[in-house]
Amino acid sequence: MSQETQSNQYTSLFDNKTLSMLERMRLNPTRRLTNRSRGEHLSGKGGTSTEFSDYRNYVAGDDVRYIDWNIFSRLHRPYMKQYQHEEEMHVVLILDASSSMDYEDKILRCQQLAAAFGVMGLLNFEKVSAYACNQKGGRPAKMAPCTGRISMKRLFDFLTKIEVGGDSPIEAAVEDVLRTHRGRGVAIVLSDYESFGDLSRPFNMLYSAGLEIFGVQILGPSEINPEINGDLRLVDSESGQTLDISSAGDLLGLYHEHRALLEEHLAMLCRQRSGRFMTVNSGDSLEHVLFDLLRRKRWVL
Repeated sequence: MSQETQSNQYTSLFDNKTLSMLERMRLNPTRRLTNRSRGEHLSGKGGTSTEFSDYRNYVAGDDVRYIDWNIFSRLHRPYMKQYQHEEEMHVVLILDASSSMDYEDKILRCQQLAAAFGVMGLLNFEKVSAYACNQKGGRPAKMAPCTGRISMKRLFDFLTKIEVGGDSPIEAAVEDVLRTHRGRGVAIVLSDYESFGDLSRPFNMLYSAGLEIFGVQILGPSEINPEINGDLRLVDSESGQTLDISSAGDLLGLYHEHRALLEEHLAMLCRQRSGRFMTVNSGDSLEHVLFDLLRRKRWVL
């Protein structure tokens, strides 16, 4: 890409054509319990919009302006008109920026997907916040909640300046985020999920906080389909621990079995909490992930 072309791009994360297509998309959560301020998503409680929802019995203290007087004249009993409440959804982007993500463009795909989800939220009147977690025991880098098209540049700047490196496990990162987060909506957790920890507790915390879990596992091509043989020494990029393996090719079957079991376990954890999960190959084209995979899985509209 020429310097002139780069200078005309709104962000380095994807081209302007991709951005234009994202501006016409929106997230498709299944849970409809959100915050009290207005937005594009329908909540589970009644409100004051113009779209009729249902009737309920009148109780002392109700606003008499919402009594259906036509029904009252026929039945001689007061019934309250209820309306769908259009509310604001909080989109929480949680990015794993530990050392294991610095491999085969995993962190780049993580930043691109976070930017895409963030754009969908901002341009559909949702509140968007972002957290990048890398160092265990350290506070995640945070982009405070913001809304609207005017905040897109702020989102892109935050994502492109993320520093990769550290040993923060994703389960600890989620708990760190929830120490400061407020608001219900969707939590999009982007990570390779290469951790020995248990995600049940942090996922329970996300669910209890009113956040629908969108779990996105990002793996490199060689992690999905490794081509290895002979003797190897594996080095953990975060802990520095080593493991010597003889005849690595003979272990590929076990590796694929373990990876499939981990993927199913993560998907089950999300499903049990009314969430969603998918695995993304960092080697696939961004257009395929955004405009094919996400749509087929009904994550976006």
